[in-house]
Amino acid sequence: MIGRLAGVLREKQPPQVLLEVQGVSYEIDVPMSTFYDLPESGASVMLYTHLVIREDMHLLFGFLTESERQTFRALIKISGIGARMALALLSGLSVSELYQAIASRDSARLTMVPGIGKKTAERLILELRDKLSPTVRDLDHVSSSSCSYSNDIMNALISLGYSEREVAWAIKSVDNHESLSDGIRQALQLLSKEK
Repeated sequence: MIGRLAGVLREKQPPQVLLEVQGVSYEIDVPMSTFYDLPESGASVMLYTHLVIREDMHLLFGFLTESERQTFRALIKISGIGARMALALLSGLSVSELYQAIASRDSARLTMVPGIGKKTAERLILELRDKLSPTVRDLDHVSSSSCSYSNDIMNALISLGYSEREVAWAIKSVDNHESLSDGIRQALQLLSKEK
C-alpha cells in the first residue's frame, strides 16, 4: 500500500494531478477540497494516498490532510458508494461540513452534491452516524479556516504515539492564534498533565 507521496507537482488538471517522486510521475485523483489548496506547478507537496486495485487498473487517490483520507476510506466502505462518489462528496463538502450534515441528519445538504440522491444521502446518514471518527466529531467546532492548523497539530501528535481521542481533547484547548510549533507545544503540555 502507498501511504503517502512527497514530490514535485508537475501538472494540475482537475480532478487529477501529476506528482513526480524521484523521477517517477504518479497520476493521482484528488477531491476539489485538496485541489484548491495545492501550490502552483513546480512546487513541492506531500499527499496522503489511498490505492484502489481493480482487475483492469490501479487508481491512486490523494489528500492534503489525514482527515480527508480517513473520511474517504469511511465512505468507500458503504455499500453503493464507490471511490468516484466519495471523491465527489469530498469535492462538494469539506470534511467538517460532511460530518455536520450527517450528525444533524441533513439529507438535503448531502443531495446538493451531484450524484447523491435522497436514498444515498439517507444511507450515508444511517451508516456513518455512529462511525464518526472521534477526532473529526470532536473537532466539529473548529472553523474551516483553522481546520488545516488543527490537522497539522493532530498529525504531529498522532505520529508521537498519542491516540486520536487524546489529541482531539488537547486540540480543543489549543489557542488558534499561536504558531503551529507553539500549538503543538501547548497541546503536548496539556497531554503531559493528563498522564
